[in-house]
Amino acid sequence: MNQNKVKANAKKAAYAKKQEAEGNKVIAWIIAILIALGAIFAGISCMM
Repeated sequence: MNQNKVKANAKKAAYAKKQEAEGNKVIAWIIAILIALGAIFAGISCMM
């Protein structure tokens, strides 16, 4: 019984680590898109 709990905790930890890595990727993409949109907006504003 105790060994099952250890395996379950290990699976939960691995899943949490995987989710955190995916979340960090999403946040990085969002920030990159916002920076790109800001640069486009600045460029268009300078042209006007």
